[in-house]
Amino acid sequence: MRSLPSLKDKRRYLVFEIISSEKHSFADAKEAVVDAISSFTGTSGLSRSKLRVLQDKWDIKRQRGILSGERKSMDNIKASLCLAGKAGENQAIIRSLGMSGILKKAIKKYY
Repeated sequence: MRSLPSLKDKRRYLVFEIISSEKHSFADAKEAVVDAISSFTGTSGLSRSKLRVLQDKWDIKRQRGILSGERKSMDNIKASLCLAGKAGENQAIIRSLGMSGILKKAIKKYY
């Protein structure tokens, strides 16, 4: 049975970039994003955001990726990414490049 459209989560897609002297794998990037959000909003904020880091959209050469989350918590996600200071074992900056409601548009415009 399908759920009503009004009951579905309204997701947004955020394109982010890791600026660091080292190249990071997807696992390092995902861990850095999740740690940043959980330290800023706590575990309840992390679960409310319904965060999902898309593995097939991670570009190891340009160090860019896409994450998706609940529309209402995107401000907290963007703020927590600004405060992150580490990816893996190295110092890093996680910068958000742009946000969109459609994955195809996020890829075309920001990725």
